[in-house]
Amino acid sequence: MPTHIVRRDLFNLIGLTAASGLMVACHAEVPVLSVIVTPSPTSIPQPNSRTPHAFADYAEQMRQLAVSSGDQAFGAIVVKDNRVIGLGPSRVIVTNDPTAHAEIEAIRDACRRLGTRDLSACLLYSTSRPCRMCSAAAYWAHIARMFYGTEALDAGPPLL
Repeated sequence: MPTHIVRRDLFNLIGLTAASGLMVACHAEVPVLSVIVTPSPTSIPQPNSRTPHAFADYAEQMRQLAVSSGDQAFGAIVVKDNRVIGLGPSRVIVTNDPTAHAEIEAIRDACRRLGTRDLSACLLYSTSRPCRMCSAAAYWAHIARMFYGTEALDAGPPLL
């Protein structure tokens, strides 16, 4: 799996690590703010139950994480084979990135962890119905189906 060099201030690095379950290794030969971040597919805590409602609750936890960090109240996760493989609290405000919606953050995280852009057979759970941008991102990532809300309502396969 590829290793990425990331330059961030310490606060953002801690937030990135906690939110996405990344393992962080610092190296003495690089400046303190340069770290090597390696995705760890096993570091995401899994829900006790592997039901649609449990996954919807997990997306809700991502929403709460987004709010506690000062961002918009949206959260999402990506699930493959009944395992959470991508986490996505909204990061639009904290990163000043209008594309950092929760769904896109979850897709990005899952792709990094799996080392692929193809998320075939994956499911996307989000706290609200995905917008057109997020639905298009899910389409291009080959997400099989999308679910939203606390009741895990089926939004169907993503469409352009």
